[in-house]
Amino acid sequence: MSLEHHKDATLRYQQQVDNSRDYVLPFIQQEFPQLDGLRVMEVGCGEGGVLTPLLEKGCQCVGVDLAPARIELAKSYLGNYLPSGQLRLIAKNIYDVDFLGEFRNSFDIIILKDAIEHIPDQEKIIGHLKQLLSPRGQVYFGFPPWYMPHGGHQQICANRFLSMVPYIHLLPRPLYKGTLRLFGEENDIVSELMDVKSTGISIERFEKIVRRQQYKITRRRFYMINPIYKYKFGVSAREQFKPIASIPFVRNFFTTCMYYMIKPE
Repeated sequence: MSLEHHKDATLRYQQQVDNSRDYVLPFIQQEFPQLDGLRVMEVGCGEGGVLTPLLEKGCQCVGVDLAPARIELAKSYLGNYLPSGQLRLIAKNIYDVDFLGEFRNSFDIIILKDAIEHIPDQEKIIGHLKQLLSPRGQVYFGFPPWYMPHGGHQQICANRFLSMVPYIHLLPRPLYKGTLRLFGEENDIVSELMDVKSTGISIERFEKIVRRQQYKITRRRFYMINPIYKYKFGVSAREQFKPIASIPFVRNFFTTCMYYMIKPE
């Protein structure tokens, strides 16, 4: 059962705005209380909803996405910020030499919201982001741990049963793929879900990469109930119980979302 926001870009954009304004922005402001004038980049900006509250606070923003169609959508929602230069929206790979040449050491805040779990070679991109940070810069990450009940994004399945089954993404690859096909999922959905299975990231793996790339975690928050569920399902966000959050690996199965701020050591 594909959820409504998967098909409705305007609804998806508004959910991003609300979640960013109510949860992402306050989290970032614990490290950057004064936002006016800060330079911000979002990697995988999609429709631009996460950036909207930051623009409203006076940030200078750059939104980057590999999908030109999503950049065009962002322009349709955020066009008022483009003429002044407060916002730039770019369909480009941040590894491109000309991108690095233009934006090296530029950003006070880099945002990856629901993005890192889709990116191959997560160690490479986390290391690469250092080159784009200003001397005081930090990176915000928000993502669902891979082992949580719907960490495989199986909610995008057309089949209602499959979309609701928790932990099904943890099946071995051949069995998972075969199950998706057995229940009639289209090839593009199967391909997307198998890609997520290849790139999904756990809490421990993320933190290991952060340490190896010589960052330090400045702020961390575990959510038992992901804040975005408030806007998708009407269920209030809830932070994870501290005893569960303290148990490595086990916490992945019961934590639906992680927020981090990290900065180079």
